[in-house]
Amino acid sequence: MLSRLTGVTPTRILTTLAVILWCAALPAADLGLPAARSAESVGFTSARLPRIDAYLQRTIAAGQYAGATWLVARDGQVVTHGAAGWSDVATRTAMTEDTAFAIASMTKLVTTVTVLSLLEEGRFNLEDPVALYLPELANLQVFVGGTAAAPVLQPAVRPVTIRHLLTHTSGFSGYFDMEPLTTLYNSADLWASHTLGEFTAKAARRPLLFQPGEGWNYGISTDLLGALIEKLTGQTLAEAMRVRVFAPLGMNHTGFTPPPDLVLAKLHGHDAAGRLIVVAGPPIPRPPEGIFSGGGGLYSTLHDYARFAQMLLNDGELGGVRVLGRKSVELMRSNHVEYLNPRPKNRWVPPGFGFGVRVRRDRADEADSLGSPGQFGWEGILTSYVSIDPHERMFVLLLMQHQPYDEGGVFEKFANTVYQALEK
Repeated sequence: MLSRLTGVTPTRILTTLAVILWCAALPAADLGLPAARSAESVGFTSARLPRIDAYLQRTIAAGQYAGATWLVARDGQVVTHGAAGWSDVATRTAMTEDTAFAIASMTKLVTTVTVLSLLEEGRFNLEDPVALYLPELANLQVFVGGTAAAPVLQPAVRPVTIRHLLTHTSGFSGYFDMEPLTTLYNSADLWASHTLGEFTAKAARRPLLFQPGEGWNYGISTDLLGALIEKLTGQTLAEAMRVRVFAPLGMNHTGFTPPPDLVLAKLHGHDAAGRLIVVAGPPIPRPPEGIFSGGGGLYSTLHDYARFAQMLLNDGELGGVRVLGRKSVELMRSNHVEYLNPRPKNRWVPPGFGFGVRVRRDRADEADSLGSPGQFGWEGILTSYVSIDPHERMFVLLLMQHQPYDEGGVFEKFANTVYQALEK
């Protein structure tokens, strides 16, 4: 198949193919999940399953991406997994399934699970104003007009609740704002904070984008949940995640600093001539200089995050260890924003959203790839992707490090190659 590519030199094809073959997949047992006996034993067709690997290998050989790791599991068994290409094109370091990645906003799922573990302990109610625990967030203001220099504000008509933070309906913005909100948030210098307490105090001085509960906007809500976790546990966010999620699941290479014993994938992009190069990424706060960002600060690996995804697919349990009760996972993957629809189709404004995850509605006109109603997951801005499908008892995981995010629609194409291979 690689030989039929157009616009790709034979040298590039042979070099990339050599890397693909050298990066043999590690045994599925290393993932804590058994390998399927055959594609057919878990409802896939072996005639069509190779399209998954072929698509990723073809994309990498064509120079669209430097490298990738991927995994598909169904019924608790690994269907296909692998690594291809380079973790660093400059040094020709091969990508392997042990390569570590900055997973960016896929961190949000871990923060959400940590918060829900506290809900299960009776530490708070979903409708509690978050200011009960983080008093800096009382008496918030809402931006209704004006300029960055002279904003027009009005008091919030209701408090921001923990449910609002979990569903991004709080009004807190800060990621993809339009002016003058961009200037207002930048002036707060949120990401220069050294603690989540400092981050929260700065956020409280910036106006909300809308009245709490009256809109959806992708912003700093999950980072504020990180501050809530620290307040309720008396631990750092890193320690709370370790105790409640990473240690129980055996996620030994996930945390807020790169695993010291693993190669870290470099971020790649294209230069003006279209060549893949290592590029500088968006500033993501890192300890010890910055905060523990519950919205985007974690590093992880294919193996670790696969265990996390399988736990969610299992309604909160993996290998006899229960991280969440099944009703908590059901609540997490339910659509909590139906009351805000209809909304314009926009990849940044999903029509279905649960607690920290996109939720696919039963609307064919909203589908941008093959899949099922009720599947849930999220992506990372550095091009990483997880989707969990309870209907098909399956999850898919793709880890890359590339900007611009999802260039060429790689997430959708990857999902299409997976779902087309389902037989039963």
